[in-house]
Amino acid sequence: MVKGRSTAGRILVVDDQPANLRVVGALLARNGYEVLNAGHGEEALRIASEQLPDLILLDVLMPGMDGFAVLAEIKQREPLMRLPVVCLTAARDREQLLRAFDAGAVDYVTKPFLPEELLARVAAHVGLKLTRDHLERVARERQELVNLVAHDLKNPLSSVLFAIDMLRSGNVREERVARYLETIHESANDALGYIRRYLETQRTVRQVAPQEGVASLPEVVRWLENRYGLQYEARERHLKVMPAQSDMQVAVDALVLRQVAENLVTNAMKYAPRSDLEIACRRGGPGFLRLLVEDRGPGIPAAEQRQLFQPFVRLHDGPPAAGDMSSGLGLSLARQIIGEAGGRLWYEDREGGGARFVVELPEARTRS
Repeated sequence: MVKGRSTAGRILVVDDQPANLRVVGALLARNGYEVLNAGHGEEALRIASEQLPDLILLDVLMPGMDGFAVLAEIKQREPLMRLPVVCLTAARDREQLLRAFDAGAVDYVTKPFLPEELLARVAAHVGLKLTRDHLERVARERQELVNLVAHDLKNPLSSVLFAIDMLRSGNVREERVARYLETIHESANDALGYIRRYLETQRTVRQVAPQEGVASLPEVVRWLENRYGLQYEARERHLKVMPAQSDMQVAVDALVLRQVAENLVTNAMKYAPRSDLEIACRRGGPGFLRLLVEDRGPGIPAAEQRQLFQPFVRLHDGPPAAGDMSSGLGLSLARQIIGEAGGRLWYEDREGGGARFVVELPEARTRS
């Protein structure tokens, strides 16, 4: 097996003749390809599954599992079925070539082959495959970006609608009007900030380094109280903030931490609507600080806790409530963000009933 650092692509050469493997492998390696060799069909399928190639050069006539059987098996395996396969055949047998194309081959090269012809066909099909891979990757990243922006816009826009609905109801005490207007203004600014952050910079959440910057846990908690305290009040419930012992600072961007904490609060509002919510700052392990978000709702059933942080998994089964726009992304993204900042996010059942989410982050180093 010939291996090397490839910039051109990875080729799996399948031939029962060792001499052919050496000749083809050497030719491809000299032209920048990484080469994998297989002497029979079963070995080819194993190697292809373990080290996904960009193209397979497949000898049609082999003892045991011939090239047609290999093609048939490739088309049954999800990771392999879209791989381009170029068949190597000893003669221009029209029936054999048609059979190979029917089985899924994209091209053929006859033996003995001209090196220039082999390289040209390989380059063409590898180029098409790599271009397709790139376009699919771009499409996935664009869709991910759309999902992230939609998810992050949901919370501030929901706060805007809540404040507007309260003001329109005419049941707001005069001294509360200023706070509702402030909520609308700040939430709209947050929404615009997320748009600039993701759309104008064309970055995804994983490309925004969450470890850069310093966030004050008490300030984040106060922000949560100002943003969501009125919503709990409107539900005749309380958002209780436990006072911090000091200005506890963690090594993470403040906006990123606010996003994570906001997801935890809105989840509590959604799944424990008849419960008060408590938010506290605590010291964790050596060099770590914690943010705790706790409710007295139904908690998370043990059977669902295993999938709690999986993307697109909702906390509870059943249809969403009216107005619920949950995508199941929030907890998955939150854990990912906190992990990239060197911290942890986990769930635990609260003693006496209810749910507790714990965000643990490295304490920020104070400058001397």
